[in-house]
Amino acid sequence: MKKTVIGLLIVIILIAFIPLFALKDAEFGGSDDAGSQVVAEVDSGFQPIAEPILEKILGRELPGEVESLLFCVQSSIGVGILAFFMGRFVERKKLGKGE
Repeated sequence: MKKTVIGLLIVIILIAFIPLFALKDAEFGGSDDAGSQVVAEVDSGFQPIAEPILEKILGRELPGEVESLLFCVQSSIGVGILAFFMGRFVERKKLGKGE
């Protein structure tokens, strides 16, 4: 069991770090940037039908730090929900076996 976990952790670390060292001059952009570029190439007259709510309220674009903060909060809420339900399932399984 321990060997399997250690092996999987090593594979995960390799998957994360090999692209950084193998592709030294590569630019790792987000999917939002790539999608915007494709839309601009396909239809140069595209006008979005909606604006981000916070940008509309503030009257300007959000700083990158605020976007990162909101993404981190959103992902931590999701992880909390997943961890809660996984814990419930594990405990239910333990109680069902009588351990």
